[in-house]
Amino acid sequence: MFKLFNKKQKPVATSTAVPQHIAFICDGNRRWAENRGLPPLMGHQAGIANFENLVDWYFKRGVTTITFFVFSTENWNRSTEEVDFLMDLFYTELKKNMKNALEKNLRYRVLGSRERLPEKLAALCDELEEKTAENTGGTVAFALNYGGQQEIVDAVNAAIANGEPVTRETFETYLDTGDLLPVDLMVRTSNESRISNYLLWKLAYAELLFVPEHWPDLVKSEKLWQHTLDEFAKRNRRFGGGKKANYSGKKK
Repeated sequence: MFKLFNKKQKPVATSTAVPQHIAFICDGNRRWAENRGLPPLMGHQAGIANFENLVDWYFKRGVTTITFFVFSTENWNRSTEEVDFLMDLFYTELKKNMKNALEKNLRYRVLGSRERLPEKLAALCDELEEKTAENTGGTVAFALNYGGQQEIVDAVNAAIANGEPVTRETFETYLDTGDLLPVDLMVRTSNESRISNYLLWKLAYAELLFVPEHWPDLVKSEKLWQHTLDEFAKRNRRFGGGKKANYSGKKK
């Protein structure tokens, strides 16, 4: 497993149970804009505001991996105008994040298929992963043109092509998310209560938290960030056992 934690980084622990991997479904951007009388696309722009501060805040508190669901394989069904806007936005933001990743020793992953992505965006995704692969200050992942079922199907086909039986552990190595920690906490915004084909393998024992705020509100609110950690600390994670377990899965 990739070493995710940088020993030089001193986390600020707010609880004995801190999720190591938080996965966000960034929902409600368009609704946020419409509620304010703004063009819907402006909600996507607002959704990236303060992003780097959010990442820094969680890493300082002991989280080591954060994954954001930003564009699903089903999102291609949206209007050409919106898709083109998002592709340009992703390119601009990932370009900016290249500098941030190198300065802060962060590893970046871009999950999902490069197919259908604009050529320059696909190339940037590969470059970002390559240049940050050895960084140890925390992992930031974007699920972009990603679908959980397709990820599993692709992994099955890769395992079949390899011609060897698999175990749960070896099968995971074929997954696009195979090098990521299991998700401890999944947070979805905008009052939607479903997982929408997101990280299906990694969510196996995740705690689920659905909040009413739209993503542009959550991304800039330390109060809401703290709420996610406080809520996680209340959960009784037994992992199928009879005793309370901590976030690492070890029974107390």
